[in-house]
Amino acid sequence: MNPLDRRTDYRVTFMVLCLGVATFSLLQSMVNPVLPTIAHELDTDQATATWVLTAYLLSASVFTPIIGRVGDKVGKERMLVVALGSLAVGSLIAALAPSIGVLILARVVQGVGGGVLPLTFGIIRDEFPREKIAGAIGTASALLAFGGGIGLVIAGPLVDALSYHWLFWLPMIATVIATVAAAVLVPESPVRTPGKISVGSALLLSAWLVALLLATSQGHSWGWSSPEVIGLFLAAAVLLPVWVRAEARSESPLVDMRMMRLPRVWTVNLVALLFGAGMYSLFAFLPAFLQTPSEAGYGFGITVTESGLLLLPQTVASFLMGVVSGRLAARFGSQALLVVGSAMTAASIFGLALAHGEIWYVVASTTLFGFGLGLAFAAMANLVVEAVPPSQTGVASGMNANIRTVGGAIGTAVLTSVVTSGARPDGLPVESGYTTGFLLLAISLTVATVVALLIPLIRTRTPQGTARPAEARVEAPLRAEVATG
Repeated sequence: MNPLDRRTDYRVTFMVLCLGVATFSLLQSMVNPVLPTIAHELDTDQATATWVLTAYLLSASVFTPIIGRVGDKVGKERMLVVALGSLAVGSLIAALAPSIGVLILARVVQGVGGGVLPLTFGIIRDEFPREKIAGAIGTASALLAFGGGIGLVIAGPLVDALSYHWLFWLPMIATVIATVAAAVLVPESPVRTPGKISVGSALLLSAWLVALLLATSQGHSWGWSSPEVIGLFLAAAVLLPVWVRAEARSESPLVDMRMMRLPRVWTVNLVALLFGAGMYSLFAFLPAFLQTPSEAGYGFGITVTESGLLLLPQTVASFLMGVVSGRLAARFGSQALLVVGSAMTAASIFGLALAHGEIWYVVASTTLFGFGLGLAFAAMANLVVEAVPPSQTGVASGMNANIRTVGGAIGTAVLTSVVTSGARPDGLPVESGYTTGFLLLAISLTVATVVALLIPLIRTRTPQGTARPAEARVEAPLRAEVATG
């Protein structure tokens, strides 16, 4: 069916999708700068308060690919309402939470909303005119980066003016509106994947992801050599190959392993892993660096609000590049944008590692990082969507987002160990810890640039000389692999 013949104009659908993506991305980052405030208000310690972040990370990592795959099978619009509804319910519980335990539970419920990302990309592919798909995916991806950055900017002023509860009241209002709009305005996609949903595969996926991310995110506080951390890493090492084998033998897999082995898919996913390590780690530690008192020999002793405002140019740059990425991709290709974006982010973090003694150095470096981030996010999403058939869009983009989150957890854990490995008498990290950490992030992004150069171009032509659709390019090798496997 022609997307233009559907009952809702695709531009209206796009507005609803953007509201959902923006709200989810805000919830990813707004809590980070105000964890000490939440710990104080709920009468708990900092270690317990970090579970507000960890619970959200674990839940989103588990549910993002699962919700995406269920959407491929039962309907993307239906699951979009479920994902947005979970964000709204979780935000309501968080806003009213009387204790840290209830707040952590609320964040688990919010994590189900991670399915908004793959569902958004799948709906765009199903509903939009072909010439509008790249630009729409680029803008939605830019909103993910923009929301993550703007969350750091507005968290401080919002808490100062009102209270930390409004970090959840505002997203709740937005997601209620988005949920109702999705149910009423977003047309149900006719694209379906046949077969039943594998509960066993979902449980195995959840088990190894939770084991890996829990060990990675808590390793610094529990001790990397503690029995709990070692046991979790061993469990992940055992469960991962069991899950892969189960998926490979399943008649209706949650994640098609043949799809994941396609060169274009796995190379983009590797870039996502490395990119996640760089992006999430920078977002986690740069505000703390800026807020360090200048008496420490580095840092600027600024407030949470001021550190957020310094990151505003980076946030705006990410959004602007995401908006124009569709036109640039049409002219130069998504792979070229990913290479350029990755190179820009690597250069910016190298610059930050080598020169961070003046505020304008930091602002210039982070703004360049924002330009590269906007390009790379949009390009990764487009490359994944182009590489798989429509019936696999949800799970493929969900796994890409999930792998980026795994990279973020690993990168943040490594950076935490590096930054805190040496401490001054007053307990603050030494400057060399930050410098080494930034260099490691820059190396990660440099490797991402090299991998981006290796992503294979697929330009298969039909006998008439016209380019074959992306789904035809992928389904043919999948069919061939089944025939020979």
